[in-house]
Amino acid sequence: MRREFLISEKRFVEDGFIVPESKSSLDWADEDTLLIGADVGENALTESGYPRTIRRWSRGTKLEDAPIVFEGEASDVSVGAFTDLVRGERIVGIVRADTFFTRAYFLLEDVGPKQLPLPAKSGVAGMLPGRVIATLQEDWTYKGETYPSGAVIAYQPKADKVELVFAAGERQSVNGVSVSENFVYVTLLDDVVGRVITLRPTWRGWAKKSLDLPDNGEVAITNIEAEGDDLFVNFESPIQPASLYYFKANGRGFKRDLIKSAPGLFDVAGVVVERRSATSKDGTEVPFFVIGKKSVIEAGEAPVVQYGYGGFEVALTPGYSAVTGKLWIERGGVYVISNIRGGGEFGPKWHQAALKDQRHKAYEDFFAIGEALVSSGLTSPEKLGALGGSNGGLLMGAAFTQRPDLYNAIGCGVPLLDMLRYHKLLAGASWVAEYGDPDIPEERAYLETYSPYQAVREDADYPRVFFFTSTKDDRVHPGHARKTAAKFEAMGHPFLYYENTEGGHGAAANQDQRARLSALEYVYFSRQLMVER
Repeated sequence: MRREFLISEKRFVEDGFIVPESKSSLDWADEDTLLIGADVGENALTESGYPRTIRRWSRGTKLEDAPIVFEGEASDVSVGAFTDLVRGERIVGIVRADTFFTRAYFLLEDVGPKQLPLPAKSGVAGMLPGRVIATLQEDWTYKGETYPSGAVIAYQPKADKVELVFAAGERQSVNGVSVSENFVYVTLLDDVVGRVITLRPTWRGWAKKSLDLPDNGEVAITNIEAEGDDLFVNFESPIQPASLYYFKANGRGFKRDLIKSAPGLFDVAGVVVERRSATSKDGTEVPFFVIGKKSVIEAGEAPVVQYGYGGFEVALTPGYSAVTGKLWIERGGVYVISNIRGGGEFGPKWHQAALKDQRHKAYEDFFAIGEALVSSGLTSPEKLGALGGSNGGLLMGAAFTQRPDLYNAIGCGVPLLDMLRYHKLLAGASWVAEYGDPDIPEERAYLETYSPYQAVREDADYPRVFFFTSTKDDRVHPGHARKTAAKFEAMGHPFLYYENTEGGHGAAANQDQRARLSALEYVYFSRQLMVER
């Protein structure tokens, strides 16, 4: 459910906009009008359960009576609206996602929606006067010029002209793009380390500068001045808690001030962050971060939790985790962040390298890191554990079915596990572009080669897996975890199972539940990897 809130008076608006509970999308057209997609009855949602229509909803009227301004297809993933304020003028746009990774963008004009000539794999980030700023997830040729995948471009609708704003290097990835009144800000992963660069159009091209930020961490732009160029940037690293910096724009660049830092919640004395790499099965170098006390790392034979995700172009970056620090690193454990293919650490190509029939490469990358941890002497299979959730839970399923010899503990959270029926459960249909369609024989064939639920065997020797999920997960159906745990039970394999009755896809509805789940996770890893047997 969504309710209108008046920030200046810190209260909900009486008789304001109230959106019923559903997967909805909305943005302001003006102070008294919403552009909204919501479940308002028959044909309002796509087959994936997301909005299919956008309505213009005026204050004081019923949502179901609001006129439809845009309508997608039932087979689409979703339809949404977005607005941007450009020098006092509000620009309205529509995004129609026909698959999880492809979409079409429209500007909503008086005569109706006008489609932008952007490629299917692209994303609109914002607008400057006369320019639409977009990112590319595929190579794009327009009017004889080719713009590389991973680049930031500016499209001028009136001139029908494209400019290259920024192109990432070989070991770089555009992790986010924000737009102010005069600047484009690019949040960049540079060899998986966060940076922010500023770009401004001039008569000689796009002037580029870097913001002054600490090194070896992750960054995020948290807010930009509504009518100006000042911005707030959050920085954190595994040993530095969240720190909020204010950058004030002036004629010479940006002046930085540290506004506030979160308190440190675990002892970082002697803790180091090491960047290493492993060689995957096909020869690809795969980076990873090792976080722990220097003395523990140097001594070797340490209890290690290897975390991974590897999907949907999501990059894993070195951030601050008080829970991991307090419950694991402080107690002599080592934590490893795996930057495997399928993620976005090196741009769209890093992600696309593990799509569909190439999914096995993500798993091979993860196992290569695990093997490197063992061969280096940092740990042993008896003291090596793995952790992942959602798509990372699928990764964990691959770990316990394909490499039970490598891991002695596996935390498998809110997981996808039955890859032959995932598309029939909840939002599963929206992920066909990532994994493949089990209803297409040639795609089903490669899904059958790794689908964890079908791969569970009675004669295998599995570690004691910890499955955890949520009854109210509306994204990945809890049935994946339930039926796999039931199969373990029927075959006599050891396992642990926890299902929270609340919490959605995060498996926790509040901080108390989150604390309980975190405690369960690290007690499990402690007993599996720290207790001598």
